[in-house]
Amino acid sequence: MNEGWLRFHAESARLTLQIHAQPNAKSTGAAGLHSDALKVRIAAPALDDKANTALLVWLSDALDLPRSVLKIRSGSTSRRKVVEIQPADAALAARAAALPEE
Repeated sequence: MNEGWLRFHAESARLTLQIHAQPNAKSTGAAGLHSDALKVRIAAPALDDKANTALLVWLSDALDLPRSVLKIRSGSTSRRKVVEIQPADAALAARAAALPEE
């Protein structure tokens, strides 16, 4: 499953998400697509890794996953991030694909 912002790699049981983060929002949640990334508004400042932590907490809650399976693979200091989820399966990829509609 490849949707531009979401890539599922079945052979390695890995899901990668392209995220466009918007810190300092009123609430945390998906805000649709932004080019080839899922735009996520984050109710935390981009200071002392607070926005990154809030993003990973939101993703783990939204996808019903333990926080330990998520990591920011790249972009920890920028708005554009790549989040990796491993292990992942097709059911998880389908739940992630529904995030822009929430």
